[in-house]
Amino acid sequence: MKPLYRKFDPMRLAPPASLLAIAALAGCAIMSEPPRDGVALAPKVDLPRFMGDWYVIANIPTFLEKGAHNAKDSYQLDPDGSIATTFTFNADGFNGPVKSYTSRGFVLNAANSVWGQQYIWPVRADYRVSYLSADYSQTVIARDKRDYVWIMARTPSIPEADFERLKAFVGAQGYDVNLLQRVPQAGRK
Repeated sequence: MKPLYRKFDPMRLAPPASLLAIAALAGCAIMSEPPRDGVALAPKVDLPRFMGDWYVIANIPTFLEKGAHNAKDSYQLDPDGSIATTFTFNADGFNGPVKSYTSRGFVLNAANSVWGQQYIWPVRADYRVSYLSADYSQTVIARDKRDYVWIMARTPSIPEADFERLKAFVGAQGYDVNLLQRVPQAGRK
């Protein structure tokens, strides 16, 4: 007499499961964003000259930066070649509590324009000096993912024409400039 049910054999499912996995991966590859070139890089960054204070004029903020006022990055070149970085700002207003975060930059290319910025060990975030004015007064820090960007200057404010030019540069790098936010600075005119 023949059994009324078939014994379960997991190996019979292997070929269809494999085909489904391959189809799913192929679908993801087709639906994913096409690869993009990297953002522009400053041709050469003189690290000692780049060090010091940079005021954040505008950004596409990280979750830590939302509501930041008086945002400023300070860079110090250490003897081992790494860059001690301190980011400070007032939370949610000019008189809000002062917040401060430290990280360490590690230069990754000969032009000194690509860094790995380490906030927690061992992770190093992508940090690219995408634009740097000849007089080292304005810079754009970008990421190849185009998720965050910072327009910074040596002063708390810059002329509106400069801001518009830098904003256009950010857009030309593939960023959605509608996400760009001005950072309130107490010294801004």
